Order: sequence, then structure tokens, then C-alpha cells
Amino acid sequence: MWGARVHILEREQRLGLPLGQAFEFYAHARNLETITPPWMAFSVLTPEPIEMRAGTLIDYRLKVHGVPLRWRTRIEAWEPPQRFVDIQLRGPYALWEHTHTFEADGDEAVVVGDRVRYELPLGPLGEIAHTLFVKRDLDRVFEYREQVVAQRLQGSRTGL
Repeated sequence: MWGARVHILEREQRLGLPLGQAFEFYAHARNLETITPPWMAFSVLTPEPIEMRAGTLIDYRLKVHGVPLRWRTRIEAWEPPQRFVDIQLRGPYALWEHTHTFEADGDEAVVVGDRVRYELPLGPLGEIAHTLFVKRDLDRVFEYREQVVAQRLQGSRTGL
């Protein structure tokens, strides 16, 4: 019999803009609304201003397959402009740890990395859900993000 296990999703994206500018975009929690697919009806509930630092709590509302959910994350590590880590405190996963990395690639480019460690609740049922739709859904979300980030930031010099 198999139970829940930790899954890993990893992505990298090269953007033609300086490291600091890329980090600044991701450092604004509201930008997550912009880069999340519209079918998720995602919104940040935490009032502005959101001071990003280790310990910051951020609340969200979203829909997954039409089911409304609330999600709360905490910034676990905040190391501008190289990386930050957010973890889920409340939400649909048994574990969600998202590490964002930013590495300069010359003076005018950056490689943005995402590494998500996640585990579903409900043991074997969660693993069945992972196989049937969760993995595919996460791939679609991160593919959407890559497209939107490239459109918004690729070659951008004037702002976010």
C-alpha cells in the first residue's frame, strides 16, 4: 500500500532584465494575482502595504476546480535579491514549500527558479488525486506564470 509522498516541481526561466528588477517584481505579493491563471479567481486578501520579510503572513482566496479555498502562507526566508521561501500554513496541501531563486546571468539577464516541495493530504486518495489532476493542474499554473512573466518582464526596462 502506498501513502502520501513529497513531490517536487522545478522550473527555470531566463529573463532579459537585471537581477534586482526581477526580484522586485516577485517581492510584491499583489503581482501573484497577475501571474495566476484567471480560472483560479485568485486574490490577495492581506491589506496593503505588505512588508515582505521573514515571518510575513499573506492570506489569499482562490478556486480550485470551482471549489473556493482560503490559503495562508508565511515567508520563511527572505534574502533579497537571491531568494525567498514561502510555506503554506493553511490551504489544500499537507506540505507546500516554495523556494524562489534569482541568479544573475550577466549584467542584463536573470534566471528565475521555482522549486516547490508539496504533499497532498488523505494518503492514498491524495496520491490518486495527484495522478489524476493535481500534477497536471500545477504544470498548467506554472506554464501560465512563465508566459505572463515573459510578456510582462522580458526586456522590460521601465518598470513592472
